[in-house]
Amino acid sequence: MSRHHPPGVLRRTATAAAAGALALAGAIALPATPARADTTAKGDVIANLWEWNWDSVASECTNVLGPAGYGAVQVAPPAESLKQTNYYWWDVYQPYSYNLNSRFGSAAKFASMVTACHQAGVKVYTDAVINHTAAQTGTGYNGTTVTSKYDTPDWDRADYHDSTSCPTSDLTIQDYSNLTQVQNCELLGLPDLKTGSDTVRAGIANFLDSQLALGVDGFRVDAAKHIPEADLAAIESKLTNTTSGSAPYVFQEIYPGSTPQPADYYASGDVLDFTYASRLKSAFQGNVSDLESLSSSGILPAADSVSFVTNHDTERNGLHMSYKDGDTYKLANLFQLAYKWSTPTVYASWEWTQSDQAPPNSSGFVTGTDCANGWYCLDRDTAVVGMVAWHNAVDTAAVSDWQTKSSSVIGFGRSGAGFFALNNGSSAATYTFATGMADGTYSNVVDGGTTKVTVSGGSASITVPAKGAVAFYNASYTCTVGCDDTGGGGSTSTVSATFDEYASTTSGTNVYVVGSIPALGGWDTSKAIRLSASGYPVWSGEVSVPINTSFTYKYIKKDSSGNVTWESNANRSATTATSAITLDNSWNVANADATDVTFNETAATDWGTDVYVVGSLPSLGAWNPSDAIPLSSASYPTWSKLVILPRSTSFTYKYLKKDGSGNVTWESGTNRSYTTGSSSGYTTGDTWK
Repeated sequence: MSRHHPPGVLRRTATAAAAGALALAGAIALPATPARADTTAKGDVIANLWEWNWDSVASECTNVLGPAGYGAVQVAPPAESLKQTNYYWWDVYQPYSYNLNSRFGSAAKFASMVTACHQAGVKVYTDAVINHTAAQTGTGYNGTTVTSKYDTPDWDRADYHDSTSCPTSDLTIQDYSNLTQVQNCELLGLPDLKTGSDTVRAGIANFLDSQLALGVDGFRVDAAKHIPEADLAAIESKLTNTTSGSAPYVFQEIYPGSTPQPADYYASGDVLDFTYASRLKSAFQGNVSDLESLSSSGILPAADSVSFVTNHDTERNGLHMSYKDGDTYKLANLFQLAYKWSTPTVYASWEWTQSDQAPPNSSGFVTGTDCANGWYCLDRDTAVVGMVAWHNAVDTAAVSDWQTKSSSVIGFGRSGAGFFALNNGSSAATYTFATGMADGTYSNVVDGGTTKVTVSGGSASITVPAKGAVAFYNASYTCTVGCDDTGGGGSTSTVSATFDEYASTTSGTNVYVVGSIPALGGWDTSKAIRLSASGYPVWSGEVSVPINTSFTYKYIKKDSSGNVTWESNANRSATTATSAITLDNSWNVANADATDVTFNETAATDWGTDVYVVGSLPSLGAWNPSDAIPLSSASYPTWSKLVILPRSTSFTYKYLKKDGSGNVTWESGTNRSYTTGSSSGYTTGDTWK
């Protein structure tokens, strides 16, 4: 069965088969006269409402996605998953059972959500976690108790890979260039399902079929590279059709690595294009003029791929851009919708300061998305909604009339069906563009139709705002949804500044940042920004600060009585541009006296165990394991962290592991040693011993 190329928006006459699901589940409250999508539009844009709860997805389909012309919504894994006290976002990627009562709502609410989206003309794709089950034992969101990771309501030990197929001593992936390990061993200790078994294939197909029966239209296959393509094809061959009578649409996560390659999976469905997102990051943080050669830059074939600007993994590990890049990030999304290539996705989720941070929740259950209070709803931003309409209107028309006006300003048409220009610079730019459009006056969809563009003789003089775009097409445009909405992402004249400060403290004492601008309290310690200790001893916080602004700042400690202790060093300084910044500091180490060392340690761990570095300097915890610095597992099995240390200083250090109970395991051997110099950018390359 072919599962390439998602069809256009769902026609409501095809939803009758799903009506029973709504009757069984109980209808959700909808507006008396909900807006309707234009079902004649192309409608292939996917809104990735990552970890929104089912009620919020249903509401967004009805009130935003359908009327705006989105073709589909991608939602979080719907199965019951691990529920643990920290409520991390990645709990949902540890399935406990294939029951559809989850942290996002009940099975009935899930069914109602699917039906509501269909009534709005929007297809539903779920995140299918089928490579593995949970690494951690405990209790799930539907009350399922797991006491052995190889014994769940759906699977027994014989259903998982073991030492007969995985060559490593602890059954985990040790070498990501080894195909056998990648596909037969455990990713981060997650029990790896034996997808070569017909029993396992049938069980997975039954799980997916249960969603198809409720009206689900397709799947994003999580960790697909860890499943042999032949196994995925066999699973897909067992699937029923959707309630509209078509084969479910499948697109697959093939995370970058030496093996396997994306092309190995084209027969099983489309593939998410990580290279596309990387090329956009490079261009929008460099020269957007480079985008002229995007199609020949190594991105995946349009016919076999799904594009994106960022996702939940890559916005956190720095591989791609994120909402923290402000208008630069939004502009990259507008370009994606304007450029003719593969199926585009728009990612809408929540703001975060720690990479493990859960979505807004109540006892783990995700609360409603209000597009404020930490939620970032890019899907309903005025400019994005306008570009979805533009994307649908130009349909399959080829890119034409490409013009590079500067390293920051480009423009191109779509063979007379529409024209788009963007400016990634810090000031407005006016140029005359050859548009390829018929003479006339057009509405700029990027600002909701507020401004107009006049084309005469096929050309137009266009003033493109700083960090902005102008786009118009043949049909007149009237904003109908998302008008004057900035997606809950804050002011367009600010960017995110993340403050990371190493500071050991006693119980009851917290760390704050204060500085010269109002966003940092204007040096008023009562208005200082409190930092989070969730990554202790590194305190972190994210603050929206003005673009193109220089400021000074400093860290302070406040005890439970309100007593303030200032750092002893001189004021620190920083300057913003138009992209997010991260400021790494260490208590009492002045910027002028500081350098940075990135510690890289290759170490295999079980799920729930983390790696730390500790050493002889105060900024390395002074050998106190409680003050050791946690390293990031974003490039697992390499654990990394940039640490601020004094210049021209010799020190000793060592790595340790801490499990979920706080038990400490030191690496063996003698202490390691290092000496910093007078420059910056030092790194280590160590392996656990």
